[in-house]
Amino acid sequence: MNKIVEYRKLLNVTKTATLKELKTIYRNSMKECHPDTLTTEEERNAAEEKSKTIIEAYHFLVSIAPETSEKNKEEYTKTTSASPITEFYFEKQALYINFLDGSSYEYFGVPYNTYVKMVNAESPARFARRHIYGTYLYRSAQKIVANAE
Repeated sequence: MNKIVEYRKLLNVTKTATLKELKTIYRNSMKECHPDTLTTEEERNAAEEKSKTIIEAYHFLVSIAPETSEKNKEEYTKTTSASPITEFYFEKQALYINFLDGSSYEYFGVPYNTYVKMVNAESPARFARRHIYGTYLYRSAQKIVANAE
């Protein structure tokens, strides 16, 4: 959750920002700190680092935006209701769940003790349906892996 707060603060947006507003703010932010507009090497390097952070923040916020979730809701519902869990793990304040159909989702704000309960549950899939899927903010983790490669 800290990452979400930091990114919203960096771009100066609220939870209710639309994709159109995010795009406008992102473009304006990139214009202000674009490395090609600066003359000294030091300024360019600093601007390049800031622009990378802004790009990361923008893509992250777009991936968790309500409009994005709504657009992918049918696929998400199908996966979480019909596809068995193949693997799940907790890392950096996020719960990652991989499904048999190849889908992967990252859930934010899941307390560690909830993860422990899921590990110890007789059926982690049933536990997740009851306590994770409809409760926590999520995004597709497949696109994250695809971008990292």
